[in-house]
Amino acid sequence: GNFSFDAYFDTGMLKYLYFTIILCLYVLIILSNVFLIVLICVNRSLHEPMYLFLCSLFVNQLYGSTGLFPFILLQILKDVHTVSFSLCFLQIYCLYSYVQVEIINLTVMSYDRYLSICFPLQYHTRMTQNKIAVLITVVWVYPLLKVAVRRYMTVSLQLCGNIIDKIYCNNYSIVKLSCSDTTVNNIYGLINAFISMCVPVMLILYSYMRILKVCFSGSKQTRHKAVSTCTPHLASLINFALGCCFEVIQSRFNMNHVPNMLRIFLSVYFVILQPVFNPMVYGLKTSKIRVKCNHLLCGKRHLDSES
Repeated sequence: GNFSFDAYFDTGMLKYLYFTIILCLYVLIILSNVFLIVLICVNRSLHEPMYLFLCSLFVNQLYGSTGLFPFILLQILKDVHTVSFSLCFLQIYCLYSYVQVEIINLTVMSYDRYLSICFPLQYHTRMTQNKIAVLITVVWVYPLLKVAVRRYMTVSLQLCGNIIDKIYCNNYSIVKLSCSDTTVNNIYGLINAFISMCVPVMLILYSYMRILKVCFSGSKQTRHKAVSTCTPHLASLINFALGCCFEVIQSRFNMNHVPNMLRIFLSVYFVILQPVFNPMVYGLKTSKIRVKCNHLLCGKRHLDSES
């Protein structure tokens, strides 16, 4: 069987303009994230915990955007806007696991900042290479397994419709199409939402409360270190939280009074803006990455002038 998206992809004569804009955005995401991943991998001075967690974040952004952009690009060009059940559930798996990995990755990064600022002398003994490997493994394996369980519960539902009122495949939209009992799915969804959102938020708040305490009682150098390394992380957290809030509001409330293009933008904000925003904010605000970028660009210009 197939799911239908006709309500959102009837772009008429503007479809080639939309296609070009979205393709350019996708290429920008790929180039900026791949550039920073390579920059971190090839520079030994960036083989520190903070940058390794950043590298994991950039990989996840490539993963999440690839779960959405090719699908949208294909749907814009198609005359019949349908997708098979299997591809729809694959997209749900990719997007939901992207969100879970992003949340846990940002939580681990706040824990890393907490250790670095609150325990600077013991930082390298507490944040060992083995611990980094374990944390990155947890960041990826736990969400992938957890989302797989939820997808299995959705796949097992009997559906009585096939029209999805979204621009992409969404778990809640498919559950609403079910004509079988969804009580278990709803209870699991609430428990999952609490564990996925409330626990990371509490850990992040605890980390930043401890960081603030050290900043108020610490030296000027400590405050400068906290501001320079925590500002990009806080900006990324706030941006992603906004995107998730927009998506939850879109899914749970009637938004028919909101203009269609604004609804579409808000529904994909979490997976479109985050992969653009993070490379920009970390590239500009993180001093070591900014210096490496400048060296790379200035070195290239110097070679060009010599030739």
